[in-house]
This record gives sequence, C-alpha cells and structure tokens, in this order.
Amino acid sequence: MSRVLFLLLVMTGLMVTLTSCKSDPERTFSKRDLNDLPQILEQGRLIAITDYNSTNYFIYRGQPMGYQYELLQDLADHLNIKLEVVVSNDLEETFNCLRMGDCDLIALNLTITRERKKKFDFTVPHSQTRQVLVQRKPEGWEKMTESQIDRSLIRNQLDLENKKVYVQQNSAYYNRMLNLEEEIGDTIDIIDVPEDAETLIMMVADSQIDYTVADENIALVNQTYYPNLDVKTAVSFPQNLAWAVNTGADELRKEINGWLEVYRKSTRYAVIYNKYFKNNRSASIMKSDLFTLSSGTISNYDVYIKQYSREIGWDWRLLASLIYQESRFNPAASSWAGARGLMQLMPSTARRFGVSSKSPASEQIRAGTEFIKWLDNRFAEEIPDPEERIKFVLAAYNVGPGHIFDAITLTEKNGMDPTLWHDNVEVYLLKKSDPKYYRDEDVKYGYARGRETYNFVYQVMERYEHYKNLIEDQPLQDS
Repeated sequence: MSRVLFLLLVMTGLMVTLTSCKSDPERTFSKRDLNDLPQILEQGRLIAITDYNSTNYFIYRGQPMGYQYELLQDLADHLNIKLEVVVSNDLEETFNCLRMGDCDLIALNLTITRERKKKFDFTVPHSQTRQVLVQRKPEGWEKMTESQIDRSLIRNQLDLENKKVYVQQNSAYYNRMLNLEEEIGDTIDIIDVPEDAETLIMMVADSQIDYTVADENIALVNQTYYPNLDVKTAVSFPQNLAWAVNTGADELRKEINGWLEVYRKSTRYAVIYNKYFKNNRSASIMKSDLFTLSSGTISNYDVYIKQYSREIGWDWRLLASLIYQESRFNPAASSWAGARGLMQLMPSTARRFGVSSKSPASEQIRAGTEFIKWLDNRFAEEIPDPEERIKFVLAAYNVGPGHIFDAITLTEKNGMDPTLWHDNVEVYLLKKSDPKYYRDEDVKYGYARGRETYNFVYQVMERYEHYKNLIEDQPLQDS
C-alpha cells in the first residue's frame, strides 16, 4: 500500500477510544468543569492529542515510538498516572478536542501566535526550530555542483512572488506565508489544504506539487528519505515550539512548565531529541517494511496473525500485541521457564496443540490461537461479555487459568464484581502474593506473582490501543 493511501486510511484513535472532537467550537469552560491538574491526578490519566508522522508518533517493529510520544510518556511517569493518546492530523479537530475538554493537552510542535494565545495557554518551549521552504532539486542534480543546484532553486524569499505554495490548513505555515507576502510586497499563491506537512513534503518529492513549508527539523528528517529535496531556504526566524492547554488550566500548565524546565536540560531529553531529529537511521526506519506509516504492517507475520485471529474472533492487532509482548516477534525466543517461540508456549502446552520449538511461524501462531480459544471457552460461563473476557484470557495466558479463577473467587467473596477485570478481579490477583489471600480456604492454586500478570494485561491492551491508533484494521482477504 502506498504511503499516501495509508495516511489517508489511518484515521483517529486513542489509547482506549477516540471521542469526537468536533462538538460546539464556541463552548467555553468554567473553573468548575475545566479538567485541571487535580482532576487529572484524581482520574489517574493524562489525555494528550498528537499527530501521526515519522517523528511525533508511529509504530516501528511493533513498538509505539515518537518524539512527542516519548516526552508524553515521561511526563505521565513524572505525574505517576497513565497516558492516553488521541490521534488527529487535522489541526482544527485538534484544537476543538482541547477546547471541548476531550483531551487535556495538545502535544505538537506548536508555534505561539497572538491568535492562538487568545484561545489557549502555552507551556514553555519543548524545542526550537525555524520554517523552511521544501522544494525539489533539478533533474540530474546528482551530477551537478552545489552552485549549479543553488542557481536552479529559490534562495531569496523575494523569488516566491507568484509561486504556488501548499501548506496545511490552520497551521503556522499558512500564517507565516501570509506575513511573508506582506514583507516581500507581492503575491504568493498560498494554497491551504487538509494534508499535513509530511504528506505535502512527500508530494513535493513525487512532483505532485512544487513547494511547501515545514519545520526545519521535520524537513531534514524527511530529506534523508527523499534525497531529491532541498530544505536549505529559511522562511522564518527561529521559533519556539510548545504544547497547549486550556486557558484556566493553570495548575497543569505550571506543573508541565516546571517539569519541562528541568527535563530539557537532561541527558534523557537530549537522547530523545537526537534519536528522532539527528539520527542517520531515520531514513532506514522510514524505508523499513515494519515502519507503519509507509507499510501498514506490524510484523513479518501479519498474514498468519490475521488468518488465525479471525478464527478466534479477535482483532488481529490485539493478537499482534500479545505476540509482541511474548516474543518481540522472534520465533526463536525462549524464556527462563522453558516457554518457546513466537507465542511462548510452555512445552506441555506446545505438545498439546501439536507444535515444537522447530515448528514454522504459521504453526506456532496456529497453536497459540488454539490455546487462546481453549482459555476463552474456560471463562465463557463466568465472564459472559466477550470483550471483558479478553482481559481474563490474557491474564490466564500469562499465569494460567487456575490463578485467575482463584482471583475471581476472592473478588466475589469480598463483595466486588467477579465479571469485571479493572478495579475488581485484577485487585485480587495482585493480592495473591499476600499470605492473607493466597492461604484463604477457598484459594486452590496458592501464591501468584500477580503484579507480573497485572502488568502483562495492561501492556498488551495499551499496545493494542496504539496499534488501533496507527494501523488500519485491514482484515485478511478471502482467497
């Protein structure tokens, strides 16, 4: 699938579910209904909206990555709460999402303008860049000298007179082009379109358009992928890039500012920034079949994952997340306990379902899904909701069904809901490392490392939500 088509197909999502951000744009908040830091901490989650591209948020080799994603994860860790990511590449929708209270924070490379400051508050800068003109080098540029290339390109902003420049709607690039038009005292044919900066960069490289404008750091990353592009011509002074919060979310803004002031001076921040904006491996990542924005794939085994997930009624991206958690898609993986292969089946389970460590990947996935189906049948009576049952099956896959049935028993015995995982059965699974609970007369399977299984379920489900954010469902086509 072409990168353009994939970018058009991949739409909104979030770590749990993306709510609509296109409600009444005129709604304003009172101090009472605004989600400020105390409410966020009480809820135990930070909801941030960002965009999907080759730097901010993407999936590579099954793992969620990105400059904004890693900064947000570190902020959530600092606050000791969970992170939920909302995805949108539409700036109007993004601003509405914050305005309507569907998210707490816009985590983008936002320039701070007078117009935007009327509607939102901004954090201290997380980085700095300048805007550059993205244009195509001339035919045969590989055999030209640098001065020959320069003579065929726009190097003076005055030469943008009557040139057609495509920029993203509602972006700082559009406003900058309007200002530049005034500064040069002549007309620039500014075409504002819904496509984001990276899509427009690709369109320049593919000769669909001649000019666009982008942040220099993003343009340089994309130039490694499209060497026929030139991004040397600046069209702005250096600009601070920041995050946005709702006006009135003063405690949240102050907390983020205090954290950013320290964080930006840290080695950790330098490593993250360099990884995404100064790493020569960017081009190889973007060209990889496992870079989701260009390929739409998660692993080399997607065909088998789609085939066998259909047989158990699971979303293939959920099964992919489980396999990543178990083996990082390594068919030769082995654990200290003797589990082997993509699905990390224990030897007795593998024999039961007819595979060995030498079986091909397709057979390993087939056996793993048969085991999942067996577990699902075990819990069908106790947990009638199939969506809720997934968490119980994941837990049982990790620690065995006996410990999960014990946790169900303890949950019911202590007056909580034995059919719900979150804040109910998971609580008593965690307690199964406490003698008071694993020695209970109704517990049959004794001690369990509940924290390990709790984390397993959470991480599989969290990664699944990232996959849904960025990867189209794309079910296997019937032959």
